[in-house]
Amino acid sequence: MKNRISTTRNLVVLLGAAALIAVAVRGVMPLMAGEVKSSVASPILTHEGQAIVIPAESALRDTLKTAVIEQRDIALPFSLPASVEADPARLARILPPTTGRIVAIQKRLGDDVKAGDVLFEVESSDLAQAISDDRKAQAALALTRRSLERQRSLDQANISARRDLEQAQSDYEQADSEAARSRARVAALGGARASGGGSRLAVRSPVSGHVIELNAAVGSFWNDATASVMTVADLSSVYVTASAQEKDLSRVYAGQDAELALDAYPGQILQAKVRSVAQVLDPDTRTVKVRILAANKDERLKPGMFAQVTLREHAHVGMLMPMSAVVQTGFANRVFVEVAPWKFEARKVSLGAQVGNDVEVTEGLTSGARVVVKDGVLLND
Repeated sequence: MKNRISTTRNLVVLLGAAALIAVAVRGVMPLMAGEVKSSVASPILTHEGQAIVIPAESALRDTLKTAVIEQRDIALPFSLPASVEADPARLARILPPTTGRIVAIQKRLGDDVKAGDVLFEVESSDLAQAISDDRKAQAALALTRRSLERQRSLDQANISARRDLEQAQSDYEQADSEAARSRARVAALGGARASGGGSRLAVRSPVSGHVIELNAAVGSFWNDATASVMTVADLSSVYVTASAQEKDLSRVYAGQDAELALDAYPGQILQAKVRSVAQVLDPDTRTVKVRILAANKDERLKPGMFAQVTLREHAHVGMLMPMSAVVQTGFANRVFVEVAPWKFEARKVSLGAQVGNDVEVTEGLTSGARVVVKDGVLLND
């Protein structure tokens, strides 16, 4: 009897639970159906054939941005490796005009130099000999001048023969020529600035700048007339020399604007212009030197520094669009073109060079097309 009562009681509990579940399901199902119906009624995008339509209620209307792509003049940039060099017109390699012993050095490495400053002094026997020869020539000239004047007086008094006057005239002209030659020789050796009995020569700087090279010491005998004792350079302007390959020759020209980026000063761009393009191709590197003259008043640009030169080729007509408009699909580049208000079609495009944050479109678009430039990837399916 007790078992029957227990079984009946359990059955009542199970039936009550089933009833409660049924009531809950009947209450929830209409709500879920309503949600599904609402979701289906408000899609974020729809398709009309190949076109993508953004409904008025879609959240994509708040995030998509479009822009009109039109033709304009484009000057594509390209970069060349370069290095800083001293301006040859402002650099002087100082050679003594004659061999001799270096007895004094007034300027050292890094010293500031003004044009006309004494750099070093040389004791030269060649200079002493040249000065001695000049003195003899000047004395001979004075003697022949007096002899000529004497013969002219005698000739006027009809005392001497005509031949004596002509001989005196010839001797004077030869002595004058020799004196001129000896003076030029002394001047070439710097004798006009000689001291110390005529054998000590003070060598002066022809340019202002700094001593950037010194190859001698006091007491050394300098017997190579082709080797420089020191080098003085004016670095207030320098050349940045770039190396252009043969394929780039059609894109470089004198007067071209240049942007200089130096490894020593990252993030800083200097503006300059191309001064000249070499006429000869280097047979070893197969490159042509492109020289850019850069102002260097603060002397931050030092010969030997590495640099990167960015040039822009001759402008041509083309179309640029933001890189953000490009959507990659496999190996293809696509953009979404607005063919009607909030109606887009995907177009394959061919791209050219990148210019900053933009890229040139070479094929696939016509001028005046309006394309999605922000969040176009959300339309890619």
